[in-house]
Amino acid sequence: MKLSIIIPTLNEEDNIEKLLGFLNGLQQTYVEIIVVDGGSKDSTVERAKAYKNVLCFDTQLMSRAKQMNYGAEKASGEMLYFIHADVMPLPSFYADILQAQKEGYDFGCYRFKFDKEHRALAFNAYFTRFNRMFCRGGDQTMFITKTLFNKYEGFDTYYSIMEDFDFIRRVKKKEKFKIIPKSVVVSARKYDHNSYLKVNLINLMSYWMFMLGKSPDDIRTFYKKNLVMKYE
Repeated sequence: MKLSIIIPTLNEEDNIEKLLGFLNGLQQTYVEIIVVDGGSKDSTVERAKAYKNVLCFDTQLMSRAKQMNYGAEKASGEMLYFIHADVMPLPSFYADILQAQKEGYDFGCYRFKFDKEHRALAFNAYFTRFNRMFCRGGDQTMFITKTLFNKYEGFDTYYSIMEDFDFIRRVKKKEKFKIIPKSVVVSARKYDHNSYLKVNLINLMSYWMFMLGKSPDDIRTFYKKNLVMKYE
């Protein structure tokens, strides 16, 4: 099975080199690495292009849904694996996903844990083991066969935010979904500039705005207005 890793980026110079260095170090024969940049103003693209075996597309799209769809279109693998630039996957990801597929799952994700030791963050991470929509998110990395991804026409580009929730919700209605019982490592950088309580409150409100059918642009405006994100 050939697996295509798709990494959407926007101003991720602080993370992309670490992630690509890790992936290259694994030397996976049947793995293709694709970076789809959305118009970074920093050195993200230059750093990604420094790796000869990485396909890097500077799309200027600045939409994670569009970027990931573009990466899927360019991918040559039978399996797609979407990873955010601030997430570290497990060295065993290829074997894990292959095993999930052997068990009859063409679609799924991992649990996650944060890169900082904190009781409250560990509490958040604990709930990613449950198969409920509120416990999902793109940070958990998502695998899906290209056939299944195309069947559901990829990410809906109407969603300027919450595109992962929309996609998972649509596909889970008809397909089996596997949560691999291992944890990828997610950056806690949102909590560096915002309180734990505030981040969780804004996440909760954004989720319910999504579930109530509010405009993605309204949700995005609300989210960015209330949280400090110095990495964008």
